[in-house]
Amino acid sequence: MRHSAEMESAAAAEALVARARRGDAAAFEQLVTEHYDMIYRTAYKWCGNRSDAEDVAQDVSIKLASAIALFDGRSKFASWLYRVTLNSVRDLQRARKRDGRKIEAFSDVAAGFALADQEESTTTAQLWQAVRALPDKQRDAVLLVYAEELSHADAAQIMGCREATVSWHVHAARKALRGLL
Repeated sequence: MRHSAEMESAAAAEALVARARRGDAAAFEQLVTEHYDMIYRTAYKWCGNRSDAEDVAQDVSIKLASAIALFDGRSKFASWLYRVTLNSVRDLQRARKRDGRKIEAFSDVAAGFALADQEESTTTAQLWQAVRALPDKQRDAVLLVYAEELSHADAAQIMGCREATVSWHVHAARKALRGLL
């Protein structure tokens, strides 16, 4: 029973994407509404602050209007949208570097997440700040696997690489973090 409900849900999602690709404004609006929280949450984890995450989420929503025509259905729409979001985050970060501004440190792992012990909270913030300082591929792999709780296979699909490559990036990140902390 659960499997057929998942299949119906997947079919409905595919139909919604297809309608949006054909220019159905109501379908496009529904698609953005259904995925906006995921876009924002992902951007927040990569950017580390609400203002930049809001900028990225708005940018992705605007880009999606023209980019949806490029979605070919070879991957899940959500995986493709992760990639669009990550590219937008990178664009923002490059722009900030060109402007000479630095991205703020990642202050907490997720919105609303609070630790009882202030020392533990500081350690967690330092860990995520160190993760954000990793090379792009290592940072992306760690955030997708640990912050987004995706499988290595799903992370690989989003990153456009093999599952073993994601595992290698996570391993390399762990080694680098041991040296940083």
